[in-house]
Formats: sequence, structure tokens, C-alpha cells
Amino acid sequence: MCLAVPGRVLRTSEVDDTLMAEVDFGGVRKEVCLQYVPDAAVGEYVVVHVGFAIQRLDEKSAQQTLATFEKLGLLEEEFGDGFELAARQRDTAEGTDR
Repeated sequence: MCLAVPGRVLRTSEVDDTLMAEVDFGGVRKEVCLQYVPDAAVGEYVVVHVGFAIQRLDEKSAQQTLATFEKLGLLEEEFGDGFELAARQRDTAEGTDR
């Protein structure tokens, strides 16, 4: 599954003429392209989909969304170790549990 996840901009930079940011998603940090929201500032929240910030978001909405995603296990699915997730899914399908 590929979610649009809110994250907080920690820093911005220009890389190869492309506006980028380090974004924190509740403890997971990723490099994100800011070309679609070039006015996003450090400390603000952006909604990120497949590595691109697609809109700005207020902090309250961002925190509520992150909390909901966390409760549903979607953040681990989106950001967790892909090999570990695949192994758990395989074990569940086979009826075994590690």
C-alpha cells in the first residue's frame, strides 16, 4: 500500500536544482522533494506521497492522522523493514508465527 503521510519539515536544501527537505514522520526521517510545495518551511507539516510533498497541513490534523495511522499499523507497513513485513505476511499465510 502506498499512503500519503503527513510529516514535519526538519530542514530544506537544494540538491541538483531540486528543492528537497528532510521530513520526520513520527520518528522516521526521509528525504522528500518539495517542488510541488516550494513555500513549505521548517517546522511546518506536509503531506507526502511517493517521496513528493503534495500539500501543506496544519499540525493538529497531521498529529491526528499520524495517530490514526499508528493505531491501524499503517506506519509500520509503510516505513517498516520491507523484508521483515514480507516474512510476517508469509508466516501468517502459511499459518506459522515467529
